[in-house]
Amino acid sequence: VRQIRHVQRTAQCAGGSGAASFVHRDTPDNNPDTPFDFTPENYKRLDVILSSYPEGHKSAAVIPLLDLAQRQHGWLPISAMNKVAELLNMPCMRVYEVATFYTMFNRKPMGKYHIQICTTTPCMLRESDSIVECVTKKLGISIGETTPDKLFTVTEVECLGACVNAPMVQINDNYYEDLTAKDMEEIIDELKAGKIPKPGPRSGRFSCEPAKGLTSLLEPPKGPGFGIQPGL
Repeated sequence: VRQIRHVQRTAQCAGGSGAASFVHRDTPDNNPDTPFDFTPENYKRLDVILSSYPEGHKSAAVIPLLDLAQRQHGWLPISAMNKVAELLNMPCMRVYEVATFYTMFNRKPMGKYHIQICTTTPCMLRESDSIVECVTKKLGISIGETTPDKLFTVTEVECLGACVNAPMVQINDNYYEDLTAKDMEEIIDELKAGKIPKPGPRSGRFSCEPAKGLTSLLEPPKGPGFGIQPGL
């Protein structure tokens, strides 16, 4: 009898690798005095972002600015949140509310490669558990942990919107789809070698077309008026 899949404590992955509590606790690596400021290049990007928002509504840029801070720093310390609040002239608490609500913001140090494994129903039915087992076994860590070399962080996530290509994972900004355990091992090996594996389906599909070929739209569309009664 196949072993029933145990329930993963997904809440511990929220906010990036084990932030079950939404209450901030100062640590040596994450406190208001942690050095953070945007680079000159990112200040230029920041100005472009803010130019999209009318006066009096700059606070609406909080998500893209937090994302910019995280991309620069690798994760989102509280000092980066405070900097965003300062630039947008909004209370720090409002920035904290956004950063703790969206799981895309990682409030703990992360590995260089963030492997997010979808285990929601479509992926689970397509053996996402085998992907979880493969990744954790190959890296020697559990869900929500980071490898000692700070290269990989693994989290379990809810639906990433690629159900037709299940099972799949997101690694940083790239989707890897139609996976097998062997595919996942090859992807990890390439990342360890400093390469970026080609994103997309690993099954030979171009995108999300039917796996056994097209079942409709097999010929060019008919011209205007096709099928309409001659008298109309």
